[in-house]
Amino acid sequence: MTRLKEKYNNDVRKSLVEKFDYTSIMEAPSVNKIVINMGVGEAVSNTKNLDKAVEELKLISGQKPIITHAKKSIAAFRLREGMPIGTKVTLRGDRMYDFLDKLVTVSLPRVRDFRGVSKNSFDGRGNYTLGIKEQLIFPEINYDDVDKVRGMDIVIVTSANSDEEARELLGQLGMPFQK
Repeated sequence: MTRLKEKYNNDVRKSLVEKFDYTSIMEAPSVNKIVINMGVGEAVSNTKNLDKAVEELKLISGQKPIITHAKKSIAAFRLREGMPIGTKVTLRGDRMYDFLDKLVTVSLPRVRDFRGVSKNSFDGRGNYTLGIKEQLIFPEINYDDVDKVRGMDIVIVTSANSDEEARELLGQLGMPFQK
């Protein structure tokens, strides 16, 4: 079992039950999955860029990503329906806890001028979205192998009913929110 999962089961769950007055320990919110999405807009003109993004996402997540395709055609972007335009990966279970642990303890502190992540990026149903501007903050990415800086979206899906519960859950798991 991973370090973060143990922390959740032993400490975080109990404190959430106390704070929100749940009748059962099973009511305490948990992290269901983490979806990492990397949009590769320049894949329209050059599909080699997409292969590089898939490779980097595979290194970061430890799991093979899938290629996402355009849902509709947009003439202004020279985009046709069905064209490959990005890559995403969904993490669950131990891989999810490993990634969250790495994100919170190693990667986010490596961001330049880091003052914490925004408290306002919750969607109203207890899910948190985080945008990252460059993939270089992850320790698996070798600086010399990077041809282009790519950003990504990380969505943390929780079973919380409200943003307040989700904020408390992620805060106790070590997410560095702004003061």
